[in-house]
Amino acid sequence: METRKRQPDAGSTAKSVRILSYNVRHGEGMDGGIDLARIARVVRNLNPDLVALQEIDKATGRTGRVDQVRELGSLTGMHYAFGSFMDYDGGEYGMGILSIGPIREAMNFALPPGYEPRSALAVRVELGDGSRETLFVGVHLFETAQERLTQAAKLVELFKDEMDPVILAGDFNSEPDSEVIRLLKRYWEVPDKGDDHLTWPSDSPEVEIGYIMFRPADRFEVIEHRLVHEPLASDHRPLLLELRFLR
Repeated sequence: METRKRQPDAGSTAKSVRILSYNVRHGEGMDGGIDLARIARVVRNLNPDLVALQEIDKATGRTGRVDQVRELGSLTGMHYAFGSFMDYDGGEYGMGILSIGPIREAMNFALPPGYEPRSALAVRVELGDGSRETLFVGVHLFETAQERLTQAAKLVELFKDEMDPVILAGDFNSEPDSEVIRLLKRYWEVPDKGDDHLTWPSDSPEVEIGYIMFRPADRFEVIEHRLVHEPLASDHRPLLLELRFLR
């Protein structure tokens, strides 16, 4: 589940956490090429503490039998976890998480199935100075509006009693005014992205369907929240959120 730990940059601070959500489409860029090294460069350049990766292959035929999250962990020097949705093309298809610090616990919770099986990949990590334990959850909801709403309701149920802060990140395939996002906003803070808020497609964005959410609101302050201009490496734009710990 884990690899070596990347050393934080000299400018990093124990009082904040940098979170990246990125749908990498199994490494396939807008040029049709599969290039994990290109994805890893995007990640490294943003210097995140936690990364939620959507559309990850593990040992599938279409991506050369590579364990993609393990490879990305190696290329970035980060610890990693994989959560499988389903068997696919001789391997598995799902999501990954990268963490600059050790992953204390990893859990892959099944969500109500729709057109495809889905799950929530949750890892427990210690952030900042090591005293702030947090649950980081990656999701990729799919496919119809009703299926996604049912999956969102399951997320609420799964984590409603969690005592540690919960950061929820991923591709929700749901726009801001959807029932899915309105439901999740009742339980998580969903910070505004500003004018540049569209997340897909990466080369000519049209819709906002990717989010990073957090709770409780009084534990964090938003320092930076932005989409990254990267029109080639994947069909989705990377989304970065930096939070400062208030207590």
